[in-house]
Amino acid sequence: MSLLKIIPLGGLGEIGMNMMVFEYGDTMFVADSGLMFPEDYMLGVDFVIPNLDYIRQNRSKVAAIVLTHAHEDHIGALPYLLREINVPVFGTSFTLGLVRHKLEELELISGIALHEIYPDEKLRLGPFELEFIRVGHSVVDGLGMAIHTPRGLIVHTGDYKIGYGAAGGMTTDLNKFAACGEKGVLALLSDSTNVEKEGYTISDKEIGQTLDRIIAEHDGRIIVALFASNVARIQLIVDIATKRAKKIVFDGRSIEVSVKIAKSLGHLMIPDRMEINIDQVVDYADDEIIIITTGSQGEPMSALARMASGIHKQIKIKTGDTVILSSKFIPGNEKAIGKIINSLYRKGADVIYEKISDIHVSGHAFREELKLMINLTKPEYFIPVHGEFRHLILHARLARDVGIAENKILLAENGQIIEFNKTGGRLSGSVPTGRVLIDGKGVGDVGRSVLRERRILSEEGLVAVTMAFDEETGIIIYGPEIVSRGFVFETETGHLLEDAQCVILEVVEEIAPEVPKRVDKIRSKIQTALRQYFFFTIGRRPVILPFIIEV
Repeated sequence: MSLLKIIPLGGLGEIGMNMMVFEYGDTMFVADSGLMFPEDYMLGVDFVIPNLDYIRQNRSKVAAIVLTHAHEDHIGALPYLLREINVPVFGTSFTLGLVRHKLEELELISGIALHEIYPDEKLRLGPFELEFIRVGHSVVDGLGMAIHTPRGLIVHTGDYKIGYGAAGGMTTDLNKFAACGEKGVLALLSDSTNVEKEGYTISDKEIGQTLDRIIAEHDGRIIVALFASNVARIQLIVDIATKRAKKIVFDGRSIEVSVKIAKSLGHLMIPDRMEINIDQVVDYADDEIIIITTGSQGEPMSALARMASGIHKQIKIKTGDTVILSSKFIPGNEKAIGKIINSLYRKGADVIYEKISDIHVSGHAFREELKLMINLTKPEYFIPVHGEFRHLILHARLARDVGIAENKILLAENGQIIEFNKTGGRLSGSVPTGRVLIDGKGVGDVGRSVLRERRILSEEGLVAVTMAFDEETGIIIYGPEIVSRGFVFETETGHLLEDAQCVILEVVEEIAPEVPKRVDKIRSKIQTALRQYFFFTIGRRPVILPFIIEV
């Protein structure tokens, strides 16, 4: 008898990088393929994707990739996965719209089969039958999954909230989840992101009322920064602009792409002649303009960052402007966001953000909604997913409080195999997992040692030593020349580098010309001697690079 295996390759113990494998016998499918943005210590890294070794090892088994929604932490690693396995990709219309654009930009679209799926539709993948369930989230077209397997019914919530009065028809289909509970659910995999938040998420209707009030109270230009994929929030602002006879401007490449796709699919409705080009802003009074833009997380090259720094070509921030950051501050971005807020204030703008006004609603369920999901589906086993480790622990405790037996709660981390056989479920072994760093076009060629070197270079600087020896006599014919970068001002501390030359010459004198592999030994001793000298004299440990040749 085959085992049902559920293997998280990313997204458990971290926010982002969501990827999960479902496996039975000779068939596997991959749910989501997300990335994570780099942490502070990952200097120069663009983003991070999961280790794909397990998928490489089992590529012949993979039947499909199924995407739950269009956020980067669920689709961002897809191009890298498709370079490893060319299998059909399934997703809703908006999700595939963004995927198609991403693959076209990378010239990967040729030969890739993209298949549109719908809520309530069923998909057969070998022994698996997937039934899709509409969920409310902060992006349109989000899905959960009821996965029928030979071992029983698995329910995967995807990213969801149970918010009432949701914008854009993004309401979680509670009846469908309850129907799964009536059939009998072997295991529930549920989003843990907001388990620390008590109560229920506030409704989109309340957010709309707050935004409407703010826009009504301010006479100048309104600039709203938000996530490009938050089509429902964009529609709320468009509706307010319609009511108040204002023009809408979209600024920022990602938001322009998202709006174009959403309009083509009917997810975003903008009245004729309401949308104008950014070059036309000067043709209208300030109180007639609402600019919807990117940069709510302090991204350095975003449209809002360019406005704040004064380098945006068309929009110059001035007194009377009101900037609304209609999104959550993602942990780790607070400093960058704060810098932009301060710059906007310096230029005379009024800035409104989540700490001072309810202008954002999360797309992830709060505690009471998480309890409701457990009660509706009535699972035998509970598996918390999508969150840092503390979120998984707290969600596991919440499930226990709701009535799930302690031995039926499977607290897994990335790489651990969740296994179901005839007698039940358990954690059994692990597969290769981890983080792969993407830097430019390099995939996985930046590791811990490179990051350590980058950190040292950024904090301590670099000292390069250039010397040339006569090959026959061993006498110095050039140098030692010392050049430093990011270490000291050479004009201010010239004596330091002059004394360092003396240290180098002492090293050379200690190693006679007839010593075997003399240059290698000189190079090594120079590194050690200069490292000790600089730390003793100035308390710094720069990277020492000796360039020594024989002529």
